[in-house]
Amino acid sequence: MPSETVTIALLQTTSSERPEENLAEADRLIRSAAAGGAQVICLQELFTTRYFCQIEDYEPFAYAEPVPGPTTQALQELARELQVVIVASLFEARARGLYHNTAAVIDADGSYLGKYRKMHIPDDPGFYEKFYFTPGDLGYKVFKTRYATIGVLICWDQWYPEAARLVALRGAEIIFYPTAIGWAASEISDEVRRAQRTAWKTMQLSHAVANGVFVAAANRVGTEGELEFWGNSFVSDPFGQVIAEAPHQNEAVLLARCDLGRIGYYRSHWPFLRDRRIESYGDVQKRYIDADSGQG
Repeated sequence: MPSETVTIALLQTTSSERPEENLAEADRLIRSAAAGGAQVICLQELFTTRYFCQIEDYEPFAYAEPVPGPTTQALQELARELQVVIVASLFEARARGLYHNTAAVIDADGSYLGKYRKMHIPDDPGFYEKFYFTPGDLGYKVFKTRYATIGVLICWDQWYPEAARLVALRGAEIIFYPTAIGWAASEISDEVRRAQRTAWKTMQLSHAVANGVFVAAANRVGTEGELEFWGNSFVSDPFGQVIAEAPHQNEAVLLARCDLGRIGYYRSHWPFLRDRRIESYGDVQKRYIDADSGQG
């Protein structure tokens, strides 16, 4: 039988204030990943810029570009040359005054397969994304690439089991999460830092277990303004076991071999998809089920 093992790479980097430098660095790291055997390569969230959402300002809108556009075109040429799949998170200019946080997926022949627009948009101190991004309207999508069927979700989507479930139900074998998450640089408590990072990882490991899929999160690293990004990009197998993990302070090209043939094994031993009571989940579409709703 043909091998079902796919080698993936997550690129964890610091970011320059100059988009052209970040694109050049991405080119270098993608080449390095491909030389190491990577077939599917995922860049971190908004990889061409620093994380500008720490404040509400109008100048960062100048970074936005069409998707597909000039950056995807450059990555398409690179994907074609190296025969790799690339997942690239970008600041999409959809129309005048309308913007999205978007991931483009490029197949190993250089073809543009499509895009996913981030659905869950945070608005927290240091993460004022609602000022910049309109919530996605393309739904939860999967992409049949040369090497694997992949789902792509973005950062804040990581906290929502519904999103992971829906891409798994659409056939995703690996869920990629381009990410930009970290601590406030002023946070000095090691206990608080450890708890936050553990919660982030645990949530995503639960998506792997509940859906029987591989999960791969590519986070940025380094200090930008008031945020210290915690790195720790990682890949989990469908049993929630971390099979590869990057450090929290250094740049990395993280490689992992994912045996897609094991998905059936995990799902047959823990048949969560089989035992779902889909007829009972209608209320999940409600914002909240109030105590006086008459439903006991």
